[in-house]
Amino acid sequence: MDEVIKRTKWQWFVHEVKRYKVLYFMMAPFMILFLVFVVWPVVQAIGYSFTDYNVLESANFVGLRNYRELFLQDKIFIKALKNTIIIACFVGPGGYILSFLLAWLINELPHTLGTIVTVIFYSPSMAGTAVTVFAMIFSNDSTGYLNAILINLGLTSDAILWLSDEGTILLIVILASLWLSLGVGFLSFVAGIKNVDEAQYEAAALDGIRNRWQELWYITLPNMKPQLLFGAVMSITGALSVGSIGDSLVGFPSPNYASHTIVNHLNDYGMLRLEMGYACAIAVILFALMMILNILVQKFLRKIGT
Repeated sequence: MDEVIKRTKWQWFVHEVKRYKVLYFMMAPFMILFLVFVVWPVVQAIGYSFTDYNVLESANFVGLRNYRELFLQDKIFIKALKNTIIIACFVGPGGYILSFLLAWLINELPHTLGTIVTVIFYSPSMAGTAVTVFAMIFSNDSTGYLNAILINLGLTSDAILWLSDEGTILLIVILASLWLSLGVGFLSFVAGIKNVDEAQYEAAALDGIRNRWQELWYITLPNMKPQLLFGAVMSITGALSVGSIGDSLVGFPSPNYASHTIVNHLNDYGMLRLEMGYACAIAVILFALMMILNILVQKFLRKIGT
């Protein structure tokens, strides 16, 4: 009986492939590139994470040694993991909610004004100006905007070393990352809100929807599930991949590894030390974190509007 079922499923599969062969042919270039440049590198990274590999010599299988060293011996990795989680907790949900609220407010503005405001909020992520702006604001000397304001107000007599004090570095990185989080996900929210059919709001008003919050929960959000999911993926990916911002603001490594993240640790071992087996283990852990968070967010988004 099982063989009959398997044969039937295989026949159905072959029939469907023949039926839509033109579509599969059109998808083939993308699928080939996706398999070669995305799937295969991930599989390779997982394999190399169980080896001692330095690029110049052949890889030697070491089992779980790299993972044991990461969690039991590498104190800098533990600090990087802690910093990454802290940044993700603020930048991920914060950037996601901020992007949606700004998109919702922009939708209430006249078309021309809304377009201008969208460009203003999106341009920092496109041009990468957030690092320059935050470096000017939190400059360690008296020419920095924040230090100049505090000195002029008499709140301090000496310039505060914002970008050298390990107590303030992580906060500044989080603020800069929040600003940069208004990127592609933000644009998808703007497009998603504008594409909601106005007739649905009119019908909802007849059915008993009484305020804007009910419209948001029962009409706007359910119609935006694809954009919400895309924005969530971008927010999670962006929040967990923060690294270059800290390097640009305070250098590498940061004082006492105050802003050191998993990405910084990955670049350290992969790009500088060429310990690729160890670096692949770090990459696999980062990949697993992204996958787990994406699955949890997808489960939450399915409940919206139900």
